[in-house]
Amino acid sequence: MLNMLHLIRLDYLSCVLTVLATVLIGKKLWQGWVVAGINSAVVCVIGIRTAQFGFVPANLLCIALYTSNLFNWRVRTLPSRQTKTAERES
Repeated sequence: MLNMLHLIRLDYLSCVLTVLATVLIGKKLWQGWVVAGINSAVVCVIGIRTAQFGFVPANLLCIALYTSNLFNWRVRTLPSRQTKTAERES
C-alpha cells in the first residue's frame, strides 16, 4: 500500500479532487464536502512527505469545517425531502 502512494502523483490527485469538490458544492450536493475532506487529507499527506508541516493543522481544521458543513447540510435537506415525500403520498 505504501508503495502505491509513491506511484500516485498526489499533487495531481489533489488538483482533481479540488475541482470535483468545487463543482459538487456549487451544485449544492453534500458529496462535495466529502470529496473536499478527502482532498484535505491528501494535502496533509503531501505536507508531511515534503516536510511542509504548516499544511497539516490548516487542513485538519478544514476537515473539521467540512464535517460540520456536511452535517448541517444533511440535517437541513432531510426534513425537506421527507416533506416532499409526504406531499406526494397524500
